[in-house]
Amino acid sequence: MVSKFYKKITFCLVILLLILQRAEIRAQSLPALQPFIFQTKQLLESLDFLGTPIAVNDKSKLQDAINKNDTLNTITDIEDILDKYCLFNVEINPESRVYAVQGAAKPELWQNGWQTFLIKIENQAGITAKIQVLSPQAKETFGVFGDVRVNNFTQGVPAKVTAKDVTDRWMDMNLYTKQPMKQELSSMEVEYFIIQLYSRDAGKRKARFNFSAGEATEDLGFRNAVDILFNCRQSSKLIFHVLDENGKPTTASFIIRDKQGHIYPSQAKRLAPDFYFQQQVYRKDGEQMALPEGKYTFEYTRGPEYLVKTKTINVSGGAPPSLNFALERWIDPSKLDWYSGDHHIHAAGCRHYETPSEGVDPADMIRHLFGEAVNVGCILTWGPGYDYQKQFFEGKDNSLSTATNLMHYDLEISGFPSSHAGHLVLLRLKDQYYPGAKTIEEWPTWTIPVLKWAKAQGAITGYAHSGLGLEVKTDKLPNYEMPQFDGIGANEYIVAVTQDLVDFISTMDTAPNWELNIWYHTLNCGYRTRISGETDFPCLNGDNVAHGRSYVKLNGLLNFNDWVEGVKQGRAYVSDGKSHLFNFSVNGKEVGTGGSEIRLNGGSIVHVSAKVAARLNVEPDTTEKKLQYDRQNMWEQSPFWDLERARIGDTREVLVELIENGEVVATKAIIADGTIQDLNFDVAIKKSSWLAMRIMPSSHTNPIFVIVDNKPIRASRLSAEWCLKAVDQCWSQKAKQISDSERSEAAMTYEAAREAYRKIIVESNE
Repeated sequence: MVSKFYKKITFCLVILLLILQRAEIRAQSLPALQPFIFQTKQLLESLDFLGTPIAVNDKSKLQDAINKNDTLNTITDIEDILDKYCLFNVEINPESRVYAVQGAAKPELWQNGWQTFLIKIENQAGITAKIQVLSPQAKETFGVFGDVRVNNFTQGVPAKVTAKDVTDRWMDMNLYTKQPMKQELSSMEVEYFIIQLYSRDAGKRKARFNFSAGEATEDLGFRNAVDILFNCRQSSKLIFHVLDENGKPTTASFIIRDKQGHIYPSQAKRLAPDFYFQQQVYRKDGEQMALPEGKYTFEYTRGPEYLVKTKTINVSGGAPPSLNFALERWIDPSKLDWYSGDHHIHAAGCRHYETPSEGVDPADMIRHLFGEAVNVGCILTWGPGYDYQKQFFEGKDNSLSTATNLMHYDLEISGFPSSHAGHLVLLRLKDQYYPGAKTIEEWPTWTIPVLKWAKAQGAITGYAHSGLGLEVKTDKLPNYEMPQFDGIGANEYIVAVTQDLVDFISTMDTAPNWELNIWYHTLNCGYRTRISGETDFPCLNGDNVAHGRSYVKLNGLLNFNDWVEGVKQGRAYVSDGKSHLFNFSVNGKEVGTGGSEIRLNGGSIVHVSAKVAARLNVEPDTTEKKLQYDRQNMWEQSPFWDLERARIGDTREVLVELIENGEVVATKAIIADGTIQDLNFDVAIKKSSWLAMRIMPSSHTNPIFVIVDNKPIRASRLSAEWCLKAVDQCWSQKAKQISDSERSEAAMTYEAAREAYRKIIVESNE
């Protein structure tokens, strides 16, 4: 009996010893109390800020645990409370290997909504590396970019995306690392991170999550991966009621944010017609959107001619709220017969995904014209996606066009053998196939033959994104710095203009001094090329179509042929849509009529007039800085044309400038309050000259040519000399890229251009 009694005592002592040893091991592995409590308070603060606090009773229990100030019990109690909010438990062993399992939190998400969870990390290695979470279901559908340099500008070009990728990548993920949270481990034994998950879909969805803390930290046997089956709850379907300024149903642009600043729908998970690279989506009257319960801010507008308005919407579990949006214009140029357009828009390539459909279809693109109130949109097929997109070319308006929004497919010669000499915009084509060329590679290797082919069929021709290759370091206009002519802008224009083959050069998607300088110089030589506004969406600008616009005056109903003819004749001004220069005229002759020409016998004073309007918010936008003309960093300053940069100090005024032969000869400040104001100048003209009006960098008219005593415009010998040198510089960059079979003809054409400028130099007096 005694023996049995001692055995029992011995057994109990062994058990007690083991319990004490385990408690000691547990105590040794616990984090230090003060840092752990400090991090817990930061965690609660962040969750409160995100609008996703833990339950009130759990917060009360946490405070009670903190008040205990007892290392073992306090830490254990805090962990017990926080652990039930953890979707993942991650362990980093002493060898820095990462092991992960599913946590206690219920794996439930909302369709089109964000859900907040915790990650618990036990850091036995005490490392301070960045914690990384990846999921094949959360990779950005279109956001995996390579780096492509275009004339020292970096553009994002998406990796190939398959149909399976689009279907499988249903989730978005964000590891919240803003202050006071961090992405790096603190070396504490236990700490918590915040992760937010978004579901594009409703229903059952499964995802894999891979955890690491740096290179080669994954646990052997893939135990750092966790597979979780989510239940994604159906969100409320909200109906949009969108009315224009006349109370008629329309389409508008919406930027939707929750209290945390998340954009809805998640940009990374969007599919056409919504584009991942834009914050906004476009919705027309009667369309729906699914949103989970919560409070949202809707910022809505319809392009720069409309006011930006906001509305707060609460979505609850009850009946869906009525979403009523009444748009308000500050100006309607069409009431003065001026119609907006963007002649350079793409439906494939650049930020668009390229497979499986090689871009998007007309139904996706027309929505953007509606949502930005663009009267004319030219969708240009080009190298990327050419084989797919060329099917939409018809030589007429697309059938989805309306009376106020025309969509027309044409061609940009980009990604073709001549692209090195400058990309070409070809509008109003009847035939998109170059004679004898069965593939893109068989097209000409310089631009002049392409321009001749297009002009022969009555097309309107111009050079795209003109400033690329013409970069200079000064903002003076005109200036005499010689650009490299090594890009894809209006480079070979310096030759084509002497052949009367180019109708316009494009503006508003590169720096204004790069675009305008070559134009001013050729105008000073007597050539009469016009300018047109473009976006090159979504390549040089993916924010929205028609950031750069041409406003063309029409005498009748809107139609494509008259609109592009207005571009050719210069019956247009370019603008970001925030300022307007209507009815620019000299001695009553309005721009774009009668060849934009008036004739004088001897020098005299001419009367210049225009109706001018601009609108700035009362408070300056401090994010818009003055342009810095550094070729390496210019891309970060896009968009380059914006009325905010024209603001005079902290006032609401902007300066309207009258230009004669490229030089400012008169100015007037106006209040940019949205009202239409009559402006008048009287200026003495001594010799044949050209006049234009501008608000830099926001809008610019086309020129009116004042011919004195029937003499041609020879405004500046320095301009003619610059043009002659520019031909040599262009040849030095382009000749080696012109094929052997075409180089002889190209050399003769370049020489003809030199001879033309030499003649103008002789005819110029100053």
